[in-house]
Amino acid sequence: MKQQTLTGFEKYGKTTRRAKFLADMDRIIPWPEMTAAVQTVYPKISENGGRPPIALERMLRIYFLQLWFNLSDPAVEEALYDSVAMRSFVGIDLGVEGAPDETTVCKFRHLLERAKLGKVLLKAVNDHLRRNGIKISNGTIVDATIIGAPSSTKNKDGKRDPEMHQVAKGNQWYFGMKAHIGVDSKTKVIHTILASAANVSDALALPHLLHGKETRVWGDQAYRGQKVAMHKAAPRARDFTNQRYRWGSRVDERIKAINRNKSRVRAKVEHTIGVIKRVFGFQKARYRGLAKNLHRLEVTAALANLYTVRRRLLAA
Repeated sequence: MKQQTLTGFEKYGKTTRRAKFLADMDRIIPWPEMTAAVQTVYPKISENGGRPPIALERMLRIYFLQLWFNLSDPAVEEALYDSVAMRSFVGIDLGVEGAPDETTVCKFRHLLERAKLGKVLLKAVNDHLRRNGIKISNGTIVDATIIGAPSSTKNKDGKRDPEMHQVAKGNQWYFGMKAHIGVDSKTKVIHTILASAANVSDALALPHLLHGKETRVWGDQAYRGQKVAMHKAAPRARDFTNQRYRWGSRVDERIKAINRNKSRVRAKVEHTIGVIKRVFGFQKARYRGLAKNLHRLEVTAALANLYTVRRRLLAA
């Protein structure tokens, strides 16, 4: 058996994709704004005279690792011991200190959820992007995507999550929640994100996904026929949602062609949903109830915005 070298004295190395990703995100995340958003609720001294609380920015870094790599509280603790790149991102030297345990991570996450800081963090990121020249324009694309939830009843309550519901899509049934997203049509930046049970109609969320200054609104056929609600939320908005083009066996080719042109813009929202569900792995709800999952959606949307425009930020 070949003798191994001492850890830290390896001859060969390579910058992995994970290390590159974390280095890039470390450069573009507005840490002062993010910590300021949480500072008001984070304890400055420990409870019951115990050890001082861990630095706020370090806990935020650990929380972001959970969202980027879809890690539970125990899993992120183990990952910090296992991954050099993650420890470097958080700033942990195992020769001096250990990683925060899963209980500490869980308490921090619950603190953010109770204070409902998801929208605050999303706003802080979008304000940072605006200061860097990436602004929300007058066009919004709306869409919704289903996020699955465990349908098993093998839990303490012996029943499924009462806030989740099932819905049919195509020829298949899904159980879970629905994420409703409002995305800027030029930059693909998320400005609004909502959560509902999966059986809630996409059209009901339309007026709540607009910021009010739109002149154009894109969406698929699920949002057609909502001009009155659209104009109440955004009086100057023009309806660019896809319209029905098929009646039985008859197809209106003119409307179909118009829909195809609209979909060239509307498709941008699929890129954003792809970042949330494919890149960051948020395809299934990790927590019970809509409130916790909405908080995760909002913070994930903030991080997805940074990821989407990361090249522009790095170039700047």
